[in-house]
Amino acid sequence: MEPTQQYNTNFQEESIDIKKYLFKFLANWYWFGIALGLALSIAYMVNRYSEATYTIGSSIIISDKQSEMASVEAIIEELGRSRIRRKAEVVNEITILKSYKMARMALEELDFDIQYVGIGRREIAESKMYHNSPFVVIPDSAFQQMNGYPVHVKILSDKEYLLEINDRFNIKQRMQFGETFEAESFKFAIVLRDPENYVYNPNTSNKYLFRFQDINSLSKSYQSRLKIDVNDEKGSILNLSINGFVPEQMAAYLNKLSEVYIRSELIEKNQRAENTLNFIDEQLGNIVKDLNQAEIRLQQFRSENQVFNLSQKGSLLFNQLADIQSEKIPYEIRERYFVYLENYLKHKETNKSIVAPSVMSVSDPVLQNLVLKYNEQLSQKFKFSQVAQEDAANMLLIQNELNSLLNALDDYVRTNKQTNKISLDALEQKIASLNTQINLLPVNERTLINIEREYKLNNELYTFLLEKRAEAGITKASNVADNKILDIARPENATQQTPKRSQNYMIALVLGLGIPGAVILLLDFLNTKIEDKKDIERNTRIPVIGTIGHNETHSNIPVYLDPKSGMAESFRTLRTNLQYILRDSGHKAVMITSTISGEGKTFAAVNLASIMAMAGKKTLLVGLDLRKPGLHRVFEIPNETGLSTYLSRQNTMDEIIKNTNIENLYLAPSGPVPPNPAELIETQQMADFFGQAKKDFDYIVIDTPPIALVTDALLVSRFAQANLFMIRQRYSNKHVFELINKLEQEQKIKNMNILVNDLKIP
Repeated sequence: MEPTQQYNTNFQEESIDIKKYLFKFLANWYWFGIALGLALSIAYMVNRYSEATYTIGSSIIISDKQSEMASVEAIIEELGRSRIRRKAEVVNEITILKSYKMARMALEELDFDIQYVGIGRREIAESKMYHNSPFVVIPDSAFQQMNGYPVHVKILSDKEYLLEINDRFNIKQRMQFGETFEAESFKFAIVLRDPENYVYNPNTSNKYLFRFQDINSLSKSYQSRLKIDVNDEKGSILNLSINGFVPEQMAAYLNKLSEVYIRSELIEKNQRAENTLNFIDEQLGNIVKDLNQAEIRLQQFRSENQVFNLSQKGSLLFNQLADIQSEKIPYEIRERYFVYLENYLKHKETNKSIVAPSVMSVSDPVLQNLVLKYNEQLSQKFKFSQVAQEDAANMLLIQNELNSLLNALDDYVRTNKQTNKISLDALEQKIASLNTQINLLPVNERTLINIEREYKLNNELYTFLLEKRAEAGITKASNVADNKILDIARPENATQQTPKRSQNYMIALVLGLGIPGAVILLLDFLNTKIEDKKDIERNTRIPVIGTIGHNETHSNIPVYLDPKSGMAESFRTLRTNLQYILRDSGHKAVMITSTISGEGKTFAAVNLASIMAMAGKKTLLVGLDLRKPGLHRVFEIPNETGLSTYLSRQNTMDEIIKNTNIENLYLAPSGPVPPNPAELIETQQMADFFGQAKKDFDYIVIDTPPIALVTDALLVSRFAQANLFMIRQRYSNKHVFELINKLEQEQKIKNMNILVNDLKIP
């Protein structure tokens, strides 16, 4: 005996039956039609009535702010660290652009404080408006308006409109354009945007609403909707984009945001230039005072002493003294710059940038680098102060770096100021040596030389500072922002995001066809009922001997009622197929059983026996379902006597076999339900019954109880030469094959064939 697992390998491999599912889909075409129509209708409603949203963009070039790098920095750049620094700078700029403060600064310069909305004729569709609204709301700036509450306006003519504020206010009032409306939470006037060109059109909706908007909430909204992407490796270009309902309004916001961002950078640069001018003006103030005093003294001395020219020796000494004074000037300027730095460090003016030493022609690369780094960090602090608190991590890091640079500057100033003083002292010694020679000159000439020397020194310093102030003024006037707007936002370049009409219809098409298809496939997957012949072929190798169609009549014997029907023809085919099994003279009995009740074994037994009898064969129909008799009702024959009384020896065989209304067909009914059906079937009396029946009849058709419920059919199968196992389409469970295969494999029922009942062709 072969094991079950090996036996099952002979079944057909399960594969996707495209034809089967195609017929299923065609049979349920109306579900596809309903789903597709519903999906397309929803797609149309979405496309028709949902408000379109757009995305619009602009771009900004972030300049690479190269500083004067020392040799160490050059090495770092060669090692590739400058790219990391560059990336950090770009991230900082993105953070600033996306800050709440920057959004609010932009919105404060725009007219976004009132939102205008157009309403369709059916009051379903709404569309946001900007400068295309036919009217403008002029709020009273001294009045606190209610934010976010819709105020409805219906234009009645070019002179009047109907104002409605619903819900708790319940206001409905006819108003004149230009007339002031005042209520508990509102005070405003409405005027036509372009009264000279406005033409009232009664065929349009003419319905609108507007809302006052809170600047704080509006800023948060625009801040969250702004997206910034970097479009190249170096991070030189930032692409700004924002989504919204009105392209013109979104473009206005992006352009204003870029303008405010560029302007804030320029303000910082101008502030640095202003600091430089203030420093030079402070130095000039001191020089001008000394220069004026020297000039007055010189004029007074010449006027009083009538001395205008020096002697030859005096001129020579004066020229030598002037040369030393010219040599001293750079050290004087350096000394003044060190004093400026000392005052800056002393008063901790960390909110102002340090004037660069190059402004005063102080050529010191180390000092220049320290000041430049300090100013860069101060600029970063200024930018981050717009988006972060003082105790934020980035702010603390920047402040630590500033403190470190201030300490370095303090050390450098103290060291180099002393060095500069040594140089000044050396020059003073030279001047003192010349003064010794000058003291030998006459008193008037000696006094004139000293006054002219002081005047010339102050005059040269004054001229130098004037030149530097002019340069600083030119620098301030020519200041431009390092970052630039590459592309402004243009409304005509906006791309529509929703609704995507073609995509929505495509989705509707897919869902309309896919959902019913998926449901059908899911139901088929979850379906455990036997659907067609392929289900049988995939699960068992027991042959199908015949198929029976659906009984369209109300009769239990349709083959007798209509001998020419398709039903009768199917039983004739079954009878013919059985002849190959019952070809031996002793093979006459056919047993029909099933797994559970309702699969049609009694119906098949009655009609098979009837078709045999109608062919002129003497046929006995045996009702061996002793537990639930039913054959006697089909032929309207009493059931007081039958197989149960025969097997219990209460009646003879002749007494229990009844004639039916069909010629050549006889019935052995079940009889009264006995207490022990299985024991009766196992008796010798049962064997004697079939032995005699085979002698008296051409064919015997046996109706048995369900084999999965009781063992009666197994006991009876030994008397049958053909055993038909009933399977009803869309009723019998696929688990029946486990029982069938087991019975056939264990040889409990021989000559088993499958008979398919209630077959419906789609």
